[in-house]
Amino acid sequence: MARLDGRSAIVTGGARGIGRHYAQALAAEGARVMIADIADGAALAADIAARHGPAAVASATFDVSAEDAVRRVVGETLARFGKIDILVNNAALFAPLPPVSCTDIDVALWDRVMAVNVRGPFLMVKHVVPHMAAQGYGKIINIGSGTAYKGLPSMLHYVTSKGAITAFTRALSRELGDKGIRVNTLAPGLVMSDTILENRAHIEQARGPVIQSRALRRDAMPEDLIGALVFLASAESDFITGQTIAVDGGSINT
Repeated sequence: MARLDGRSAIVTGGARGIGRHYAQALAAEGARVMIADIADGAALAADIAARHGPAAVASATFDVSAEDAVRRVVGETLARFGKIDILVNNAALFAPLPPVSCTDIDVALWDRVMAVNVRGPFLMVKHVVPHMAAQGYGKIINIGSGTAYKGLPSMLHYVTSKGAITAFTRALSRELGDKGIRVNTLAPGLVMSDTILENRAHIEQARGPVIQSRALRRDAMPEDLIGALVFLASAESDFITGQTIAVDGGSINT
């Protein structure tokens, strides 16, 4: 029996980048997965359906920062799968953001980063938690970043948003523990995902120093994150909550 048989999951930002690998990994372990992204996840859903059956997957396009859209996606997930056991708060703005001085960040861009990276996870929690609480069980996996621990120059908006996710996880885990809901942060380092490779500014700025900061001195690939993700989504981590697991080759210590 697969580790996530009988579970259903929402992966925000699941159509591209690392999120695509998260969605595939959860489905491979038996979960039914809603791919929820501002990008169209239909092609990925078709691929997962071909591998694991049409009942294993659905996709929806939405803006995670818009409450009406979040409410709709949660409703569609319940209609399709009947319940929500796992929420992966992965959607975030990073790869398209060019490095910029703190004094040159446009206020509208700052607000947009916070809307997607912080308000988005909050809205997902707001609308998913009542259903998890009703069944007395749930796993919320917030995707953080090692940059919240060590900083990253010229990315103040992004790093600040990921620092908020660390605090979000800690507070939320205290609030939801008596409802049987576990809340943890998975914190990758710089990962060679397709979206990073398409926007090479971050590779050119950070790749060399990041590799040198790691105990395991190599690039991180999306596949490196899958073991930790599935562990946090599965019953194997049922007595773990409020924690950050850094998957970055030992660049930081949490």
